[in-house]
Amino acid sequence: MKNHLIPTLFVLFLIPFLSLGQVMPSPDRAEGEGPYDKLIIRGVTLVDGTGAPPIGPVDIVVEKNIIKEVRVVGYPGLDIKEERRPVAGPNDKVMDLEGHYLLPGFIDMHGHIGGAGQGTPAEYVFKLWMAHGITTIREPAAGNGLDWVLEHKEKSLKNTITAPRIFAYTVLGQNADKPITNAEEAKAWVNQNKERGADGIKFFGAKPEVMQAALEENKRLGLRSAMHHAQMDVARWNVLHSARAGLTSMEHWYGLPEALFEDRTIQDYRLDYNYQNEQHRFGEAGKLWKQAAPPYSDHWNKVMQELLDLDFTLDPTFNIYEANRDLMRARTAEWHDEYTLPSLWRFYKPSRESHGSYWFDWTTDDEIQWKENYRLWMTFVNEYKNRGGRVTTGSDSGFIYQLYGFAYIRELELFREAGFHPLEIFRSATLWGAEALGVDKELGSVEVGKIADFVILEENPLQNFKVLYGTGAIRIGDDNEPYRAGGVKYTVKDGIVYDAKQMLEDVRTIVNQHKAREESRKNKQPGLDW
Repeated sequence: MKNHLIPTLFVLFLIPFLSLGQVMPSPDRAEGEGPYDKLIIRGVTLVDGTGAPPIGPVDIVVEKNIIKEVRVVGYPGLDIKEERRPVAGPNDKVMDLEGHYLLPGFIDMHGHIGGAGQGTPAEYVFKLWMAHGITTIREPAAGNGLDWVLEHKEKSLKNTITAPRIFAYTVLGQNADKPITNAEEAKAWVNQNKERGADGIKFFGAKPEVMQAALEENKRLGLRSAMHHAQMDVARWNVLHSARAGLTSMEHWYGLPEALFEDRTIQDYRLDYNYQNEQHRFGEAGKLWKQAAPPYSDHWNKVMQELLDLDFTLDPTFNIYEANRDLMRARTAEWHDEYTLPSLWRFYKPSRESHGSYWFDWTTDDEIQWKENYRLWMTFVNEYKNRGGRVTTGSDSGFIYQLYGFAYIRELELFREAGFHPLEIFRSATLWGAEALGVDKELGSVEVGKIADFVILEENPLQNFKVLYGTGAIRIGDDNEPYRAGGVKYTVKDGIVYDAKQMLEDVRTIVNQHKAREESRKNKQPGLDW
């Protein structure tokens, strides 16, 4: 692999995350207005991200990129008295958005920017995220190389490109000169990783000595961490080991059922199992939660309590596995035709090489097993939240038919299925993500003194999460004809106001340009020539 040496047995698994080439860099910013010396947003209903209920009408005052005032200016159904409102000067920017809903900018805690395998230009990915209100991402693996990610992080901070704020996490051993085999080598690499400018580390697994040393040293240096507990190492290092050593967040759910085993120590793999056969890997994974201790049992409660005591964060990424329980739904989502690049569509199709394209012979029984897997998984995540645990929202888009931006909104819907109240979901999507990143004093809620990152739309998203999709929600008019309602209207990042719908149009243009070059006008379904 170009510029990367990874000290684990499952190097081939990591190839999709550490691409053999970089995606096209993002061009200079050509959209967005501001930041303004003073911006006044008038008349919105505020969902502040802390768990507080909606309140409005509210006027919000922003100076440059900092929230300076949040003022309640009236009552629903009554005219607002102008004398209650913050006074606008002749040079101030005023947005009259009475009746709109305003939330904190969303945080995607698992946001791969893509790689050469997917063929996704950075502008394409960034605008899909921003068009759905995502103003901050954690990039878990720096798949285009740390230097590339840090360059885009800096440009995003300066707002010279249109992109979410980026937190750059590397994979353990990335850019090392040789495999990391002991504690001293692990500590040395972790220190080098900080010196190079990384914000944290994403782990997949290694021998316990290396994991323990790397996690402890990373935490001592004040950096954060995430982990996908891959099957190649989970038998000797599960979620409890990681949490005890100082891991910030677990990604997906691997490693958690293994910590919940009572009558076994290793997953009940089929006897012809091969980890490099991804249908084996994902098919067998759908049976894993049934092998764990049942919900609310003594061992189940004991494991949960220890994770709670350690202030551990769950980042479940429910959406990325949804095709496992309903392949047709994920594959035929209405946005693919207009917003999915042909190169990305090819990456999704069944393949023995592309990660997450494991549909060799996906059966009805596979889907049924995965539905049960979800039920048990969601039960744990919802109860973890109920007992005070932090749960964040991440999408892991660019794999398994999940498209940037759209998949994040689907993640919010799946949190609702898991049992979260909409206000709990928006807290997970904002404040709790900021807490896990260690930036909750600056981001994650609409409060005085914080950075002005907002999602603004005309519909009430608590009543229907579908209004957050770029394609909106289906309604029927007085003329008995269906129409679309919703879609994010404005995304505000760092006090700069972006037209979310125009960014989606920009994405459609990019997709159409790629299709024209390839003489491909339609995303064909696998194996069909229709």
